[in-house]
Amino acid sequence: MAEHRQQQRAALLDAARSLLTAGGMEALTFPALAARTGLARSSVYEYFRSRAAVVEALCEVDFPLWAAEIEAGMESCDTAVDRIDAYVRGQLALAGDPRHRAVMAISALELDEAARERIRTAHGKLVGLVVQALEDLGHASPRLAAALLQGIVEAAVRQAEQSAAGGCAESPGAIADAAVALALRGLDRR
Repeated sequence: MAEHRQQQRAALLDAARSLLTAGGMEALTFPALAARTGLARSSVYEYFRSRAAVVEALCEVDFPLWAAEIEAGMESCDTAVDRIDAYVRGQLALAGDPRHRAVMAISALELDEAARERIRTAHGKLVGLVVQALEDLGHASPRLAAALLQGIVEAAVRQAEQSAAGGCAESPGAIADAAVALALRGLDRR
C-alpha cells in the first residue's frame, strides 16, 4: 500500500511538472492533475492539501537536482574564475527552464515563510560554493560579493525573460556573456 501511494504521489508530481512546462502556473490545478493521472479530483487532495503543497513537494524533490547540476558544473572547472562563470551560466540556464520559472513564481506567491526558508537554505549551499571561489580569488569580502553576484544573476534572468517575450533584442547567450563579464570584470570592458 505504501509503495502504491509513493507511485501515485510521484505520478502527481510528474503531472505537475508537465502542466507547469506546458502552461505555466495557471495550468497547475487539481482538476488538471486529476485528469493527467486518472485520479478523482478528491483523491488528489489525499496527497496534497493545496497547490502550494504541490509546489513545495516539487521544490523538495527538484531543487536538490537543480543544485546538483550547477554544483557539478562548478566542480568540473579548474579555476575559481571558471567556477564563477559556471555558476552564473548554470543559474541562467536553470532560470530559462519553463518548469523552474513556474515553480519559482508560484513559490513566491503561495508558499509559507517556513517553506521559502527551506528553499533559501538549500540555495545557501550553492552560494557557499561561490563564496569559496571568491575566497580562492582573494576577494576581501567574499560573502558580500556573492550576494551582489546573485543580484547580477537575477537581473540577467529578468533580461532573458524580456528577451523571450520579445521585449529585449539580446539573445540568451549574449545576456549570459554580459552577466559573466560583469561578474568577473565589473564595468571594465577590457
